[in-house]
Amino acid sequence: MAKETVHILQSYVAGRGKALKAEQQVGCASAEEARRKAERLAPLRGAVGAFSVSADTEMGDYDENPVILFRSGPLPPPFDEA
Repeated sequence: MAKETVHILQSYVAGRGKALKAEQQVGCASAEEARRKAERLAPLRGAVGAFSVSADTEMGDYDENPVILFRSGPLPPPFDEA
């Protein structure tokens, strides 16, 4: 199967102590949609990130270098990189 670009929204809520617990990822139709949804969700969650990545979704093979579209809060890698 050919690679395609997928756009994903990932949010986090407070876990034990200062840890963050990842919520289920949400797939979006476009990079713009992922960014807009992340911006709206950011005030309601401990941390939010949106990214685009090339993937062969049938094989579960995702590129290791996602394009970060939005980040808010104390995020884990790869969102924590400037």
